[in-house]
Amino acid sequence: MMKKNESQKPEPQGFEAAPPTGTGAAPTSDSGTPPPIGPPGAELGAKEIEELKAQAAKAKEHWDKMLRTAADFENFKKRVARERQEAAKYVHEPLLQKLLPVLDHFDIALAAVNDAANTNAQSFQDGIQMIYQQLKAALAEAGLEEINALNTPFDPHWHEAVSQVETLEVPEGQVVQQLRKGYKLRDRLLRPASVMVAKPPAETTEPNPV
Repeated sequence: MMKKNESQKPEPQGFEAAPPTGTGAAPTSDSGTPPPIGPPGAELGAKEIEELKAQAAKAKEHWDKMLRTAADFENFKKRVARERQEAAKYVHEPLLQKLLPVLDHFDIALAAVNDAANTNAQSFQDGIQMIYQQLKAALAEAGLEEINALNTPFDPHWHEAVSQVETLEVPEGQVVQQLRKGYKLRDRLLRPASVMVAKPPAETTEPNPV
């Protein structure tokens, strides 16, 4: 009879060999699919996914609204700049309309001068005076004001002293003569009035008799 090889021992019935362990084998679940990677509870449910989609849609809506607002503001700035240029170009239109009748009357006066047979000095003077008053009224309506410096104390803000006059008839520093009118636009100086200002006479010493 042949002897059985004692080194070959039969494996116990009812047990299966354990699968090899190591990095090359990935654990599987009972259903045969790998478990999710990440910390426990990291899975997103259908509700969370829907919330993320809603937030993304809301963000896109805000972004589109911001882009439209930026485009509208840029168009507004361009329109304002264009209107400002137009306003600056025609800012003197109302004043010029008021001065046109003055030019008409000057034309009439010049035509009358050329026809000397039908005019006289007094009527010509009256016509020029009327034109002058009409011109002053138009400029005053636009904000022009005369600076009346005569017989007032000298004010360096509104007056320009071109010389001094020695006199005792008026106080020192008073304007005794206005050489050229000054003008201002409401409260802004356009041109100072050119004036002569009073000062006391210089003291003269009589020579001592020899």
